[in-house]
Amino acid sequence: MQSRDPRAWMWEEALGLLRDAERLQRQFFQVGEHQGAHCWIPPVDLYEHDNELWLLVALPGVTSQQLEVALAPGLIIVRGERSLPANSRHAAIHRLEIPYGHFERRIALPAGQFELLDQHLEHGCLVLQLRRLS
Repeated sequence: MQSRDPRAWMWEEALGLLRDAERLQRQFFQVGEHQGAHCWIPPVDLYEHDNELWLLVALPGVTSQQLEVALAPGLIIVRGERSLPANSRHAAIHRLEIPYGHFERRIALPAGQFELLDQHLEHGCLVLQLRRLS
């Protein structure tokens, strides 16, 4: 059996890791459109327990004053804006990976009618609690 050159193997592994990292970044922070302008789309976790739906929307650095939640038939809409930190406005930026600017996410809900029970920010995520109506 012929052994592979370790340099080629390491290079192949490094390229694979870079491809995976780029794929995860594209998956995590997608770009969409809001009122004709580009916006970013935050990732969401949605799970159901008994008659309640729980949504976690990743919104690092967003305050409650910077976001809006609207419940519509069959979906919930989360939109707002993430501003650049004040201390970075006149700084030389070397890396900017966390998106800023307008965001909007439209999340399809399971069949049925829901009411919004609670919304709060926790550890960089918007936590939404909905209850299924009978």
